[in-house]
Amino acid sequence: MSSSPEGPASSQQTWQADTYDTHARFVSDMAGAVMDWLAPQSGEHILDLGCGDGALTEHLVATGAHVVGVDVSTDLLAAAKNRGLDVSYMDGQALTFENLFDAVFTNAALHWMSDPVAVINGVHRALKPRGRFVGEFGGHGNVAAIVTAMRAVGLQRGGEVGLAGPWFFPSPAVYSRLLEENGFTVKRIGLFPRPTPLKTGMKEWLKLFRKPFFEQFSDQSDAILDEVESLLAPSLKDAQGNWTADYVRLRFEAEKQ
Repeated sequence: MSSSPEGPASSQQTWQADTYDTHARFVSDMAGAVMDWLAPQSGEHILDLGCGDGALTEHLVATGAHVVGVDVSTDLLAAAKNRGLDVSYMDGQALTFENLFDAVFTNAALHWMSDPVAVINGVHRALKPRGRFVGEFGGHGNVAAIVTAMRAVGLQRGGEVGLAGPWFFPSPAVYSRLLEENGFTVKRIGLFPRPTPLKTGMKEWLKLFRKPFFEQFSDQSDAILDEVESLLAPSLKDAQGNWTADYVRLRFEAEKQ
């Protein structure tokens, strides 16, 4: 669930376990469909790539699978270790495992990794022959309205608009090609629109997921936050004041050739 530790410090995404649990618990709560695609079996060895605070890792362990989790957020990893899980610090773009796992599972993490080929190659090495790579992450069109609003305000204010949308959100065709060119057979893949209620509001989502964008404006960050929220209100806030994020997920299952 974490971005890899590269680039200048001011552009890095960071996480705190308490705020993540409060404002982003929907990430794991809405992962039922991709867990069904994985269909973990008792006794399997599974890698949870981008395990975050371990909420889904814990579910995998409950199936009887032997699960290892990796992430780059030390705070989220500490929370996962407090659950008694086998997790460690490792960049998803530089996996060091070889021929160890029956499956690699990932949820809401791959869009934070800017080198998808490095991720796919690392997963390929980590899997046993005919091992499964199953995951879900942001797909083409994910949070398009939110990113557009941030970019519009960033342009007006003379900010670095690239910080508004640093993610990798591919189409199924693009991600299928990357998988197939790097040793996988795609079993199924698709885009799934998933409007996501934001129980704590749009501002909390923006502050959690795009903190670097707003921090660049220093003491003007609160005003920038207000402007972005105002632009988004007509399309993403209903008449009762409830906010919904325009999520689109890419879900896939592939097999190591």
